[in-house]
Amino acid sequence: MNSHIPLRFKHRRFSILIHKKTAALSLVLLIACALAAIVSIGLGEMAISPSDVIRGMLGGGEEAHRMVIQQLRLPRILTALLAGASLAASGAILQAMIRNPLASPDIVGVTGGASVAAVSFLTFFAGQFSIRWLPVAAMCGAVAVSAILYSLAWKKGITPIRLVLVGIGMSSLTSAATTMMIVFHPKNDAGQAYLWLTGSVYAANWENVLSILPWCIVLLPLAFLLSRHVNIGQLGDDVAAGAGSSVELSRLLLLLLSVALAGAAVSVAGGVGFIGLIAPHMARKLVGSSFENMLPIAVLLGGLIVMLADLAGRTLFLPLDVPVGVFTSAVGAPFFIYLLYTKRNSN
Repeated sequence: MNSHIPLRFKHRRFSILIHKKTAALSLVLLIACALAAIVSIGLGEMAISPSDVIRGMLGGGEEAHRMVIQQLRLPRILTALLAGASLAASGAILQAMIRNPLASPDIVGVTGGASVAAVSFLTFFAGQFSIRWLPVAAMCGAVAVSAILYSLAWKKGITPIRLVLVGIGMSSLTSAATTMMIVFHPKNDAGQAYLWLTGSVYAANWENVLSILPWCIVLLPLAFLLSRHVNIGQLGDDVAAGAGSSVELSRLLLLLLSVALAGAAVSVAGGVGFIGLIAPHMARKLVGSSFENMLPIAVLLGGLIVMLADLAGRTLFLPLDVPVGVFTSAVGAPFFIYLLYTKRNSN
């Protein structure tokens, strides 16, 4: 029995085989995301039944419910979903490109670059420019650090191990820079910066949704279309070059994809940690290591995890609103230690 569904585009070079198990799991996860969104929108200081949530999303129901749903909770849920999906895709690309299961945007300094730029904006320019420029600053920081990372790692080409080592150094440097800025600036600015660094979708609005949505619409399908190059690259540079793949060009494109996705997520949700590490591993356990199978599962898992973490932060400690990054780190840190332990035993 054939376990794949052929998906052919106009040009044969973009034909893709979709694994039936992947398609089934994707459908299940889509339903889970929809249910989680409905439940999350309905819970809070003002409880709203699932039927009223659906009516409010469609523009019906009570006016008070519509205001809470459409202006407060729905954009927050969508921001969490899109940020989690982008971080998961960024981590999946990095792990495949570097061929290291411990790689993630946090570790190689991508989110660190965004954090430096965002904290700089909050501490130096928040009173001079609108807070709406914060996502732009974060994106520019991610791109700048990634450019430095790539230039420092270049030596007659880029090797995965050199990219990781330079990335770890850049991550430490950006972490030190953000800590120094927070320590030497006023408490109000420092508190806002700490909240952003932890990762939060508090007070997310439709502007946040619209700022990250185009990146997801363009970059996620592009990553899927490049899956064949990713799979070949995982076999090693020599094999990839022998198969006709342009190793350095593919690596540069994948790095840019990963940076753009991580920068877009960090720009609207702050430094939400470990999603880029956890979601790809969970997807790999479910559908295997083939990138075109793993990517959609990782994307949906990342969005679902961040939505559930935000739901927990909003509802478990009322009236407090705990940042989503606290819960992702509480799950991600033990998971990272577990990965290190299992990796040690496998060697």
